[in-house]
Amino acid sequence: MTTNDLLQVAIYLIVLLLLVKPMGGYMALVFAETPNGVLRAGRRVESLLYRLSGVRAEQQMSWRRYAIAMLVFNMAGLVVVYALQRFQQWLPLNPQHFGAVAPDSAINTAISFVSNTNWQGYAGESTMSYLTQMLGLAVQNFLSAATGIAVLVAVVRGFVRRSADSIGNFWVDMTRSTLYILVPFSLVIALLLASQGVVQNFRSYVDVPLMEHTTAIETVKNAAGNTVKDAAGKDVTKATMVTTQTLPMGPAASQIAIKQLGTNGGGFFNANSAHPYENPTPFSNFIEMLAIFLIPAGLCFTFGSMVGDRRQGWAILATMLLIFVPLALGAVAAEQAGNPALHGLAVDQQASTLQAGGNMEGKETRFGIAASGLFTAITTAASCGAVNNMHDSLTPLGSLVPMWLMQLGEVIFGGVGSGLYGMLAFAVVAVFIAGLMVGRTPEYLGKKIEAHEMKMASLAVLVPCALVVTCTAIAVATPAGVAGVANPGAHGFSEMLYAVTSASNNNGSAFGGLSANTPFWNVLLGVCMYFSRFLLAIAMLAMAGSLAAKRHVPPSAGTLPTHTPLFVTLLACVVIVVGALTFLPALALGPIAEFLMSAH
Repeated sequence: MTTNDLLQVAIYLIVLLLLVKPMGGYMALVFAETPNGVLRAGRRVESLLYRLSGVRAEQQMSWRRYAIAMLVFNMAGLVVVYALQRFQQWLPLNPQHFGAVAPDSAINTAISFVSNTNWQGYAGESTMSYLTQMLGLAVQNFLSAATGIAVLVAVVRGFVRRSADSIGNFWVDMTRSTLYILVPFSLVIALLLASQGVVQNFRSYVDVPLMEHTTAIETVKNAAGNTVKDAAGKDVTKATMVTTQTLPMGPAASQIAIKQLGTNGGGFFNANSAHPYENPTPFSNFIEMLAIFLIPAGLCFTFGSMVGDRRQGWAILATMLLIFVPLALGAVAAEQAGNPALHGLAVDQQASTLQAGGNMEGKETRFGIAASGLFTAITTAASCGAVNNMHDSLTPLGSLVPMWLMQLGEVIFGGVGSGLYGMLAFAVVAVFIAGLMVGRTPEYLGKKIEAHEMKMASLAVLVPCALVVTCTAIAVATPAGVAGVANPGAHGFSEMLYAVTSASNNNGSAFGGLSANTPFWNVLLGVCMYFSRFLLAIAMLAMAGSLAAKRHVPPSAGTLPTHTPLFVTLLACVVIVVGALTFLPALALGPIAEFLMSAH
């Protein structure tokens, strides 16, 4: 690694940590159960929204009612997004006259955006109208992120409340997440991005002349649209002179802001954050990286404030950093070391005053190695899924890092809300293991952890793992699954493993190479995205309902402190061991095998 690499990573972490306390403290005020300045400032707007929608804000919900409200609300969103795609050819704000999206692609996309995954099997600039992007996808970027925060707040109330039969009001939590957090911060980020050159307009696409003409080879088709074959059965092609280039336009900045802040990740354009209209400068790249971790990191402080012991929040944040920092440095180091397949050739991959060195394949020269490697680690740690470089072009060990970060369960920062409640499930497992070691009934934050809580925590931990292993096996054993792979051998297996891992952990980033916009892959990944999102959320709400009904247990001499370095180490070990034991065989068949082959 170069000094420049280390400085870029260090500056990012320092700025992030400086923002944790103010951001987390603000969010704690948003979800406080007593009046404060933040809630009083937005009281009129909030009350108006409740009156218009018929919500009784003072009404508390049991965990079952909370879960039903969440499911019904998100199912309604799924139907709306699906309908917008299917009928966009008859709707306004479609200057390119895009037709209806195919049914399997439309349902995959609807599930993807409702579940905060934002996996994209389509190209945004050639498939979706402006209305579909704005009213369907961008709105779900807000609502799916707000759903994750709402579920987290309900889970935290389970630890806070004593002998209660309710965990809050879903509609109030959704409203406050959107009104006080997502909308204002998205507005600020959108303005910053627009100042750097991210497009924000409603113009039709623009054709401009090329400075240098080029020649494209096209396949010849007959009047029926079928490919013409020659006498040998091969496709007939023709050379066409290309003199113009079409520049896509659209309201991108507003969508990119919530895409990063809400850890959604769905790009306005197909190239996502590698596209110069989504991420034009190193400063916009830094803003986008910062936006991804801003809420997940701040929520750790919010959690500590809500449970009345900020040390608990710092301990969770320390656990996340303990795993994230080495893996992020590993990703940058692997890319800076260059492609092992080129080491025996006369290729200069050393950093110097004339070049960045390392593996620049698939990376934007305006970002370089460090900003690309760090972005890769951040987006897969945080369940965001935005990409600023081609993950398919990463070195074998460089691609292992984002894959494993997702396979840890997206709890290393993770999605907004979902990452922290996933980490709390691991914390429950950790205190249970510690309790078994000393022969005591485990406690966490003053609540006894018993059989029901362990079942729900285990369900939350194991559902994504089971989906990844099972669905990858189905893809490998099915001709329709293998048909989408672009490369043979270990790399082709990595393409399938990465796609299923990304969907099953609600990340959404794509490895590339895999042709996933087929009925088989759209259905398979849709199933992964839906069940990993909502089964996990329901399990955590059930655990919250059980915890809220329990009395508080005062700490005693035998209580395991959960804010110490010892617990941080124990929790990190539990997260790593679960990920390592579950996925090591699969990783050995993919990136590890590819590394060993390329090294010889």
